[in-house]
Amino acid sequence: MCETLKNKYQVCEEIGRGRFGTISRVFCPITEASFACKSIDKRLLTDPIDRESLENEPKIMTLLSPNSNIVQIHDMFESEDGLHLILELCQPYTLYDQILQPDLSESKAASYMQQIMSGLAHCHRFGIVHRDVKPDNIFFDFRGKLKIGDFGSAAWLGELGTVDGLVGTPYYVAPEVVMGRAYNEKVDVWSAGVVLYVLLAGVPPFYGETAEEIFEAVLRGNLRFPTRIFRSVSAEAKDLLRKMICKDVSRRWSAEQVLRHPWMLNGGETTSMD
Repeated sequence: MCETLKNKYQVCEEIGRGRFGTISRVFCPITEASFACKSIDKRLLTDPIDRESLENEPKIMTLLSPNSNIVQIHDMFESEDGLHLILELCQPYTLYDQILQPDLSESKAASYMQQIMSGLAHCHRFGIVHRDVKPDNIFFDFRGKLKIGDFGSAAWLGELGTVDGLVGTPYYVAPEVVMGRAYNEKVDVWSAGVVLYVLLAGVPPFYGETAEEIFEAVLRGNLRFPTRIFRSVSAEAKDLLRKMICKDVSRRWSAEQVLRHPWMLNGGETTSMD
């Protein structure tokens, strides 16, 4: 770890490990505050797309800061072999851990979605597409507020308003990404819709034994609500899912539209049933 970082922060325990490095807790004696330090080993970045993403991540996070539903970046240090991002410290669990809790209520799911979609709407206003929205990348701060993190796959939409590249996680990736087409920020809405489906059902809408099988199911895009699982889920929640997990990108809702859906505005509290 570079000396300039050690002059300002005390490096404490390792709290996570990713594809290209580690995450440690660091302490700043001046402010008496703890942060997360994401250390990326540049030597592992043999792929030019990975290298470009690495260089973009701190720039994108700086552009998006501050926002109450996005992990904040506070500092950055670079050495010959590494890049070290000083980030807001979150709880040691993610939304993925919450999915494992049985009987998550619609009101709790709506509260989570309101925060996720607020964060994504903020990204999209700045022309940023996250490209890897999934429960593992959604963190909790120490007041229980949701924060979207890990912008290692994020990209600027640019003048054309589109990007390309097969980026994301099989269960959550949108069909236009799998097809190899240029795509826009609505890929994040599809992924967030899959997150909502998983919150309500405990299982993903499209699945398979291998990545290829999952991609095939995503391309078919046959959205189903099995009665056994969805018997107690409201008609409004299913309506929102259909608008988010919609194969036709022109008909798929934007993050702003999702925030204005009745199920979201009512906080998941519904009176009508199927």
